[in-house]
Amino acid sequence: MGKSIFVDLTRCTACRGCQVACKQWKNLPGEDTRQTGSYQNPPDLSFPTIRLVRFVETKINGKLEWLFFPEQCRHCYAAPCKSQADAYNEKAMLQDEETGAVYTTPEIMTITGDDIQAVQEACPYNIPRIGPGKKGVSKCDFCFDRITNNMAPACVLSCPTGTMNYGTEEEMLKLANERLVEVKKRYPDATLGDPDNVRVIYLFQTDPKIYYKNAIAEAPTPHTRRELFANLMGK
Repeated sequence: MGKSIFVDLTRCTACRGCQVACKQWKNLPGEDTRQTGSYQNPPDLSFPTIRLVRFVETKINGKLEWLFFPEQCRHCYAAPCKSQADAYNEKAMLQDEETGAVYTTPEIMTITGDDIQAVQEACPYNIPRIGPGKKGVSKCDFCFDRITNNMAPACVLSCPTGTMNYGTEEEMLKLANERLVEVKKRYPDATLGDPDNVRVIYLFQTDPKIYYKNAIAEAPTPHTRRELFANLMGK
């Protein structure tokens, strides 16, 4: 069954605790940034920033709404980025059979130039970021060192509002569907983001595209389908 994260965006206050926890646990450097007219900082994911809380200020039914979107790799059941990386180096990106986590190895730095750009562009969520010198990519690894030692990912552990939840695939899908029913009473347009294709499931209170253009996949590719993953893993 593997592991999953359920992200209830209706409970997110944009405290950015998950963003800070990710930096701290991974010992990732900060970035020099400038004010861009938004509280979102930095303005996008990057090689040293693999988790970001996106901010959107918009009107919904005539009312001002803040929409917060803590973004990370979705850990697709059959990840297109891994499929693309395998074409160049089968040891560069791996998927753990027990948890389902998709993670890079030091071998990822052997993929360079147009080849690494192809790996980045394979992701329907625009997550991987290319490293300096157009070598390798970085992305969330589900805190692989933590989850394989029966610990929750750092982002989940840091969340004070119940936005971030971690457990088995079955537990998180059950929680996501229960919360969807409840949230729809207040937000009729609420929806789950690609729950049949990914291990990081978002609950959006409104159209996911308002949160971010790559919040959900435009059209799930054959590589991301749960059925294909099950076949590949012999389950």
